[in-house]
Amino acid sequence: MGQIRFLFALWAAKMSIPVMKLTGHNATNYPGQIAINICPDFLKYIGKPEHIISVTGTNGKTTVNNMVVDIFEASGKKVLSNRAGSNTRTGITTALIKGAKLSGKPKYDTAVFETDERSSLRIFPWVKPEYILVTNLFRDSIMRNGHPEFIGGLLTKYIPKSSKLILNGDDLISCQIAPDNKRVYYGIDKLDSDLTECINLINDIRICPKCAGKLEYDYLRYHHIGKARCKDCGFASPEYDYTGSKIDYEKQLVTISDKNGSADYEFVNDSIFNIYNMVAITALFREMGYSHETISECMKKAKVVESRYKLVEENGVKIITQLAKEKNALAISRAFDYVKDLPGDKTVILMMNCLYDEQHWSENTCWMYDCDFEFLNNDSIKEIVVSGPRARDYRLRLLFAGVSDDKIKVMPDELEGAKAVSMKKGDTVCVFHGVDSFDITQDVRKVLVERAGKLEG
Repeated sequence: MGQIRFLFALWAAKMSIPVMKLTGHNATNYPGQIAINICPDFLKYIGKPEHIISVTGTNGKTTVNNMVVDIFEASGKKVLSNRAGSNTRTGITTALIKGAKLSGKPKYDTAVFETDERSSLRIFPWVKPEYILVTNLFRDSIMRNGHPEFIGGLLTKYIPKSSKLILNGDDLISCQIAPDNKRVYYGIDKLDSDLTECINLINDIRICPKCAGKLEYDYLRYHHIGKARCKDCGFASPEYDYTGSKIDYEKQLVTISDKNGSADYEFVNDSIFNIYNMVAITALFREMGYSHETISECMKKAKVVESRYKLVEENGVKIITQLAKEKNALAISRAFDYVKDLPGDKTVILMMNCLYDEQHWSENTCWMYDCDFEFLNNDSIKEIVVSGPRARDYRLRLLFAGVSDDKIKVMPDELEGAKAVSMKKGDTVCVFHGVDSFDITQDVRKVLVERAGKLEG
């Protein structure tokens, strides 16, 4: 009876895919929802590829997942994936439906799945990855993910014992998950820009998780990311199996090494966050037996997803649109920190608006006060345009951060905000947007590109 119900669910879900595409939908979640509604234990029956890789963590999942797929494809291997970022049970179910024959058997031998860390309890009992790459664990939206130790405990409980873990050795939270599983660690050696004390508002691990003594950092990169030790009990960050070093921003190269060799890798993106992603991905492919040379060559064809970061140059003006997830204070802090260090004068547009999606809407603005808006109090940032439904909230937070009110323009309409931006050749305009405003972000980018194209002198 269960097998008959499964097949009926599979065929119904498969039939929904062309119908949804005809109506202009991407069909990344709904087919999986249909299948689960008909057959609640659908994931138990659907055929899975022999080799499954899962990418999870607080930030960077989509970027890493899609770069892993890019590298596989550049090496000539076709893999099943949920590239669009539908990373919950219904999204992964949909991907498996698309990758299955009418019998339910898989058409692929390898799959790469971005997996929402909170959804692990609904996915990992049935989908058992050979490798699980964890980018990091940070404080996330207070509406859903609570504290990172809670998420770490959830992953520890549900990660299959057979999965080998690729863990961030500079993150003392994520590197402790599932302690009985086989694992390797990746990280980045000490940099000249590193600190020994946290300057961010968020620091998720300040005391030793073993004895509650104060942690001392040999070096600290941002938030709690760095190499730490406890002088009381000897607890310390793990040694790296895969190391990023010799970061050359002028040549756009990072050296990634392990006990069996090393190679220079061209930057996919020059943010330290994405350099971590490169080291993590290299660790994964080295564990699968790929040579440094092959990984390095294939990584040249990998890209940061344009919905996350896109640079357009028009008539001497650089226009950057960058995802800064609303309600995720840490993700926005990292984006602000990156942009403040870009060369030249900058104008910033803030439109991380979380009021368009009624399902995920929240009037709670406390996350703004965990976020380092202070990074925008920088002499190279000449103007900040705040727009969208949160415009006045952003203005208030900027004032608390010490930004002069003379620098701030309040423009509730996003397109009017794009028209009001001061712009001259040689400038960089940085647009920070949220996950609920991709469409309006494209319209804002068009306005900025058109205005840049008309500049004279």
